[in-house]
Amino acid sequence: MHRLTEEQLAGIAREFDALHDEVFADLGEVDARYIRNLITLHRRLALASRAVLLFSRYKPAWLLGTAGLGIAKVLENMEIGHNVMHGQWDWMNDPNIHSSTWDWDTASPAAAWKHSHNYVHHTFTNVIGKDKDVGYEIMRIDARQDWNPAYLAQPFYNVLLMAFFEWGVALHDLDFEAIKKGRKSKKQVWDEVKAIGQKARRQVVKDYLVYPALSGRAGFTSTLLANFTANIIRNVWAHAIIFCGHFPDQTFMFTEDEVADESRGAWYVRQLIGAANIDGSPLFHVMAGNLSFQVEHHLFPDMPSSRYQQIAPRVREICERYELPYNTGPLRKQWGTVQRTILRLAFPGGGPRRKPGPHVEPPEVKAERERAREAVPAFP
Repeated sequence: MHRLTEEQLAGIAREFDALHDEVFADLGEVDARYIRNLITLHRRLALASRAVLLFSRYKPAWLLGTAGLGIAKVLENMEIGHNVMHGQWDWMNDPNIHSSTWDWDTASPAAAWKHSHNYVHHTFTNVIGKDKDVGYEIMRIDARQDWNPAYLAQPFYNVLLMAFFEWGVALHDLDFEAIKKGRKSKKQVWDEVKAIGQKARRQVVKDYLVYPALSGRAGFTSTLLANFTANIIRNVWAHAIIFCGHFPDQTFMFTEDEVADESRGAWYVRQLIGAANIDGSPLFHVMAGNLSFQVEHHLFPDMPSSRYQQIAPRVREICERYELPYNTGPLRKQWGTVQRTILRLAFPGGGPRRKPGPHVEPPEVKAERERAREAVPAFP
C-alpha cells in the first residue's frame, strides 16, 4: 500500500490551499451572472410548466408540464439550492442569494440540512460513527458497520428512499441514534420535529392543494399527479447523483482512529479517496448540480460549483503526482457498483477496502528507512 510521508501531506495541503485561493481571487461578475441567470431560468421554467399544467387534463399538456416541472425542480434542488446553502455564493454579498436566507423547494428545513450536511458530513466525511451520511442510519455500505438482520431488506427500502428522498433528507438531522442514546433533550427533538412539520406542510399545501386547485375541478387530480411525478423525478435523480458520488467502488470509509490528529493534508486526502466523480457533458454536470465533480466538491465545498469542471484537470494532475486515485466513471458504471454494494452488504461479511494512501508513514519506519539509505555506500 502506498504510504504518504508527512512532507508529502504538507505538500498536498499547500497545493490545494493555493488552488482554492487562486480561484477565489478570480471570482467576479461572470460568476455572479452565472448563478443569477440560472435562478432566472429555473423560475421561468417552473412558471411556464405550472401554466401548462393548468390544462393538465389534456395528456400532451400533462406530459410537457410534468417534464418541465421535473427539470425545474432538479435545477433548483441540485445546482441552486444545495450550492447556495453551502455558502458558495456568499462572496457576492447578495442577501437574496445567500446561505443564511435561502430556502429550497424540498421538505427538509434549511437549518437542519445545513447542520447535517454542511457541518457533520463535510467535517467528518466518511468517518464511520460520525458521518451520518454513511448509510444514512438505515443501510450498511461498509463492511466494518455491524450487521443486523434488518439490513437484509436494504435493497428494497433503498428503492423507497429513491422515490421519497426529500423526506429521508428531511428526517436525517433528527439523528435517531442520538435520540435513542439520550444525547438530545425532548425539547430539542420537539423543536426539530416541529420545524420539519411546518416545512412539510408548506410543501404539501403548495404542490398537492394550491396548484392543483388552480387547474379547476376537472384538472385537480391530474395536476396533483403531475406535481407528485415531478417530485419523484427530482428525488430519484438527486438520490442517484449523491449515491454515485459517495458509495461506488473505490470510495473509502474511515474509522475514528484513522482520522485522529488528522493534518490538513490528510483531510484533503480523505476527501479525495472518499468521493467519486461521474463523467458527462456540460449539460449533465449542470443538471447534477456539478456534484458529478464530487471529488472537487469535497475538497472545496465553499467554491462555486461552476468552477469545479475548470479545476478538475489540475486536481487530477495532483493526484497523479502523489500516486493517489482519482475516481471517475460513467453514470451507469458508478450507479451499478453502488447497487452492487448495497446488495452485497445486505448480507453478513464483506471485507474493507485497502486504502491507497491517507496514512502518514510512522516516524520509526521513516527513521529506519533513512538509516538504511545512509548505510548504502555511494559510488562515483
